[in-house]
Amino acid sequence: MKLLTSLLTISLIVLSTSQTSFAQIINSPEITKKPSETESETNKTPNQSESETKQPTSEQIIRYLKLATADQLYLDGKKTAAEKLYREVKQPWEIEKNLTRQTKIAKPFYETEKLSPAGAVYWRTYQSGLKQNLVSKIVVPLQLLVEKQPEFIPGHIHYATALQKQAKTEEALKVLEAAISQYPNEPQLLRVKIAADLADKNWLDASITARQFALFNPQHPEAAEFTQLADQYLENFQSHLRGQLRENAIGSLITGAVGYALTGNLFGPISALETTIMLLRGESAVGESTAKQAQKYLPMVQDQEVLNYVRNVGQKVAAVSGRNEFDYEFYVVMDDQINAFALPGGKIFINAGTIMKTESEAELAGLLAHEIAHAVLSHGFQLVSRGSFTSNVVQYIPYVGGLTGNLIVLNYSRDMERQADTFGTKMLVNAGYAADGVRNLMVKLDQEVAKEKQPEPPAWLSTHPQSKDRISDLENLIIKNNLNRYAYEGVAKHQKISQKVAQLWHQYQQTEEYKERQREDEY
Repeated sequence: MKLLTSLLTISLIVLSTSQTSFAQIINSPEITKKPSETESETNKTPNQSESETKQPTSEQIIRYLKLATADQLYLDGKKTAAEKLYREVKQPWEIEKNLTRQTKIAKPFYETEKLSPAGAVYWRTYQSGLKQNLVSKIVVPLQLLVEKQPEFIPGHIHYATALQKQAKTEEALKVLEAAISQYPNEPQLLRVKIAADLADKNWLDASITARQFALFNPQHPEAAEFTQLADQYLENFQSHLRGQLRENAIGSLITGAVGYALTGNLFGPISALETTIMLLRGESAVGESTAKQAQKYLPMVQDQEVLNYVRNVGQKVAAVSGRNEFDYEFYVVMDDQINAFALPGGKIFINAGTIMKTESEAELAGLLAHEIAHAVLSHGFQLVSRGSFTSNVVQYIPYVGGLTGNLIVLNYSRDMERQADTFGTKMLVNAGYAADGVRNLMVKLDQEVAKEKQPEPPAWLSTHPQSKDRISDLENLIIKNNLNRYAYEGVAKHQKISQKVAQLWHQYQQTEEYKERQREDEY
């Protein structure tokens, strides 16, 4: 790790505009440290795993140096040169071999006169189908039109409208989402997407779509209107949730379910009625209250350099989430397993192991984006508000009845996980990171399970099932929506912080607190 860190340092400094000479770098204390000093730092301690002390191979060093070089080029605005290096390091996926990926998105247009000859034929066939009221002559030509000439924005709008008329709302939304991923700054597209969400009573999705347009286009003449719409639809969503909570509260009282809903956990005993009152205060109130209790119970990382790093990455992603009413906060739990969970209102906890075992800032950002997506989409709060207080609320509170390695999270539905994957990946891209951050992390974890023949997957994968299917879904999302996976990775800073976290973890293992928790876990 020391050798890798030193080489990364050399690479970045040589690439920078600094006047420091190469000779000065080579003679720096970090690189000229005596072999005995280096060996003492890398020797395995009783609590260190082989994977934590294993030295990188020459191939790994070259890979990281290329990534570090590409990162600096990317930050310097030399994105073509950076992409070339990223492509040298990242092997193409099978899906990429079978698809022609656009290298440049064509400029959007609305005038039919600009259609290509083939596009004009599809459009005329569609118009003829409208007059004859023939579904086959309406849907099929529009589908071919958006595939062959996606820059023609009315094609997407008419295609989605045609699908909606056939009661195929889900397909219509997919068409609009794919179009918006390529052309996110076209108000007409967004208005149709919002209308489709409202027709399906997806107020939160409508609010987020409107908010993101206003965030990304502050100078656009329609930005203020979209902000107003975002506020209105968010209030509709929150009003709907409050109504559900009141109905559940009345139902619990009628059936006599006013017993203790939260027992033996972070809160101590809280009755179902008290829980309802807390939930009625809203997502932020619930998340803030739970986060405070969690910090009292869990072993937390206090190192400011580590916390600032995680918070900076998290805030960068949260800034493009579309829900600016949340006070996003990021915490690091002193545990060496890869795991993370999101509380309502944007309170995100990750384990120290997540930092140690991810290879880049993009991977860390990908996992944070996934958890932020759960919070932004109100998944946890929705489950709590819909379910009985004696089951869902207890499931919702993390670390009930166990130590940090036994994380209990919400039982998210497949749709919720797919939504978090999709929205998280889009946030990742909008924040300036490579689109495949969380996909790469999932692949790595899946490979570790297969290699070590573990009876159970790592904690984060165990709470996020069907990893192979989801890896495939993420690859399809990235490629078919032309999302850029040859963008910023951020390996140099991440390796430095990862090494520091590993040192903090080894120090923690020598403490009485750790030993006591280990004894408790054995019982």
